[in-house]
Amino acid sequence: MLQLKYLFLQLLILIPTFSFPVALSKHEAIESLLHRLDSKRALSSVQEAAATGVLKRLLPTHFSSFEFKIVSKDVCGGDSCFMINNHNKSSQNGPEIIIRGTTGVEIASGLHWYLKYWCGAHVSWDKTGGIQTTSIPKPGSLPLLKDEGVKIKRPVPWNYYQNVVTSSYSFVWWDWERWEKEVDWMALQGVNLPLAFTGQEAIWQKVFKDFNISSEDLNSFFGGPAFLAWARMGNLHGWGGPLSQNWLDQQLVLQKQIISRMLELGMTPVLPSFSGNVPAALAKIFPSAKITRLGDWNTVDADPRWCCTYLLDPSDPLFVEIGEAFIRKQIKEYGDVTDIYNCDTFNENSPPTSDPAYISTLGAAVYQGISKGDKDAVWLMQGWLFYSDSSFWKPPQMKALLQSVPSGKMIVLDLFADVKPIWQTSFQFYGTPYIWCMLHNFGGNIEMYGVLDAIASGPVDARVSANSTMVGVGMCMEGIEHNPIVYELMSEMAFRDEKVKIQEWLKSYSHRRYGKATHQVDAAWEILYHTIYNCTDGIADHNHDYIVMLPDWDPSTNVESDISSYEKKIYFLPPGNKRSLLQPTPADMPQTHLWYPPEDVIKALQLFLAGGKNLTGSLTYRYDLVDLTRQVLSKLANQVYINAVSSFQKKNIDGLHLNSHKFLELIKDIDLLLAADDNFLLGTWLESAKKLAVNPPELKQYEWNARTQVTMWYDTNETTQSKLHDYANKFWSGILENYYLPRASTYFSHLSESLRQNEKFKLIEWRKQWISISNKWQEGNELYPVKAKGDALTIAQSLYEKYFA
Repeated sequence: MLQLKYLFLQLLILIPTFSFPVALSKHEAIESLLHRLDSKRALSSVQEAAATGVLKRLLPTHFSSFEFKIVSKDVCGGDSCFMINNHNKSSQNGPEIIIRGTTGVEIASGLHWYLKYWCGAHVSWDKTGGIQTTSIPKPGSLPLLKDEGVKIKRPVPWNYYQNVVTSSYSFVWWDWERWEKEVDWMALQGVNLPLAFTGQEAIWQKVFKDFNISSEDLNSFFGGPAFLAWARMGNLHGWGGPLSQNWLDQQLVLQKQIISRMLELGMTPVLPSFSGNVPAALAKIFPSAKITRLGDWNTVDADPRWCCTYLLDPSDPLFVEIGEAFIRKQIKEYGDVTDIYNCDTFNENSPPTSDPAYISTLGAAVYQGISKGDKDAVWLMQGWLFYSDSSFWKPPQMKALLQSVPSGKMIVLDLFADVKPIWQTSFQFYGTPYIWCMLHNFGGNIEMYGVLDAIASGPVDARVSANSTMVGVGMCMEGIEHNPIVYELMSEMAFRDEKVKIQEWLKSYSHRRYGKATHQVDAAWEILYHTIYNCTDGIADHNHDYIVMLPDWDPSTNVESDISSYEKKIYFLPPGNKRSLLQPTPADMPQTHLWYPPEDVIKALQLFLAGGKNLTGSLTYRYDLVDLTRQVLSKLANQVYINAVSSFQKKNIDGLHLNSHKFLELIKDIDLLLAADDNFLLGTWLESAKKLAVNPPELKQYEWNARTQVTMWYDTNETTQSKLHDYANKFWSGILENYYLPRASTYFSHLSESLRQNEKFKLIEWRKQWISISNKWQEGNELYPVKAKGDALTIAQSLYEKYFA
């Protein structure tokens, strides 16, 4: 108990009173919007009850320990805030702490803040270890605050959440039970502006029916469940489909549950709108409509079944008519729940012309379609296109789009501000309000990665910059349930008025996450902060480790080239081995992303193992240990692969056999490790997909969707892999042993055969064999475990000793 009190005192030293300076004066253009949104919120009693529901699900033992109260923004100087105070107890068993806030989200955020910084507790996703509440004292013994308590204001109005593709990479197979947990997590993290994209195909079906487009016509328009995000954006159509009526109806019911809970907590859901993406049948029904086909998006052979979607020209009157109909149909289904609508024009598809006048017309038409359906509408747009297609979106084009709508009627998500902020080079988006966002993850990959310093300072720098138009912070990852430290810090920036001192914060985080202080684990986190979580190379992190993204190339090419044609890389070997400073790799070989010395992280793993003797019962510790061990071994495998290829190029068949065998052994060992933790299982993903099916055809379709998304992703032909193969790669037990292992095994077999026969490597023959294997696996229905087996801590220790002792 003394140790616990000491921890609380340490936390109080780190955050003495939280009397942060006054926040920014909000962007004038959105003042009226904020007032309207406040007027749409649920009754105070409803929000208080919803926040109480969050407490009851999170900490049922302390249900009577807290009292919640909604207060007016006037109490906080017109801003959103929460206040934490000691309760004037009238009975021994009554509430100990009172938390007041301007919305249910603020109350939940205040609860989370108190549990973290006064009770040393921790909340993360179930799949990243879940919650740590063992450090919370029993009811009746909760830590008291100083007399004046705590008041924390939001420095900016909004905390946005989701990427338009998160719905496919992470949420696609969720039921209400899982969604309820997620909305609770959002509230605790302070999210008040979440994307609400579930179920929109059912709305589109109703809209298009009014335009004489049948359900059968939509079979080639909607993508399959795991690919809906890209069908919505007009990147593809039909792939993985069609959607059954069961799916459409089921998802609409789910959407209504999601929106209802968001509203009860005082959140503002962001709904979709029309960007011009239409079914092919519309051209037949309206032959005079201005409909064009966009270019190919990542198909192998430009197959018209999947590629080159149809775009209704914004100058056509039908554009606004459809846009208005979609907004009105949503309002009819959900009620008047928001004024903010998302629309992303030309996401990874360039407009047919760079003429600023045309782009301005496009933007005006998009907004007109939204505003005719909701006169108070505001268009929220992902700013990804300004980064991903920067060669097209020069200042005239960007300005034309951003200023195509009235002032204050557009909000831009600076989607990749944690690495490539656009606000710095766009005159603050030409006066358009924007939200500073962290993208962080691509494809839902499992990779330990982050830029903690940028997160701790970037939003503050942006907010206090000259002529700032920043109105929020946001998390726009493509997939969730990984790197809990990154999301905890980013969530806090919604309430932080000053930059966070990471080293102090990190020690507090470590104690909260595991429920106690362990000096070896603290030392390990210090190393991880300076290595894994300090990526400053500006590269968009996407996991290209060779196990999960095996290079599709012929290593016999360029063997005779001199060193100038090779990319100089620094590779680090395990401790005790000589470091190779100039390990050349062929220039045409896909490169892995390595931004830190692996030997330092191996040391962190050693410390983590040593400090774990007192944490063996902690699920958060087990998750982090498994993830860190996986990270270290996967980086080792990258070097082993390069050694194998180098042996092949030197015609050293013994070296090739030695290193290829070690590479395959690493795959097996990592699979064994991941199998010992429930959070790294392929079976969970597949079973959640099958659980939504109501008949055998749906069962087969959903499983194919789930298997395909995490492997080939998109179309192939007999000799060419999908251009997006392994984009959504996963370090999950089951997929390593049964997918990545046979791929690497067949590849190395072809290399060995090439040396034995003294022939050139037969790349096309390997591709044929592998694509055939992959197709069979994608069509398969073999079962995979959904429960862990083995002792993760013992396995991690033995693997460390095997490879690094």
